[in-house]
Amino acid sequence: MARVTVEDCIDKVENRFELVLLASHRARLISQGASITVDRDNDKNPVVALREIADETLSPGDLKEDLIHSLQKHVEVDEPEPDAAALASDEAGFSVAEDEDEQPEVVTFDRMSEEELLAGIEGLVAPEKSDDY
Repeated sequence: MARVTVEDCIDKVENRFELVLLASHRARLISQGASITVDRDNDKNPVVALREIADETLSPGDLKEDLIHSLQKHVEVDEPEPDAAALASDEAGFSVAEDEDEQPEVVTFDRMSEEELLAGIEGLVAPEKSDDY
């Protein structure tokens, strides 16, 4: 393939704007050292990225997921769902603890009143200014 055009890639990624986003993201990955899946043929990174999309050596869906992941600032971690037995016991009103003497762990937090906070802030002293500066 001597030249890559949008028409070569548009049947793989139907939206031209999305195609540009995916190809630019892939070109950035290549410039950061990612391995390429087609021959370079003395082409620059954006052309190599378009050729990879046109030749379907990379899945557009995988590129899209990678792009979304790279743009996320806060990644949510999937928490495991509670057991069905634990849910049933919570609904029934009793705990699943085997020992009745076992007490649930109580978590406490330090509390500070507004007056204590203001007193602490007022206690902070700014550095003294001198004429040397």
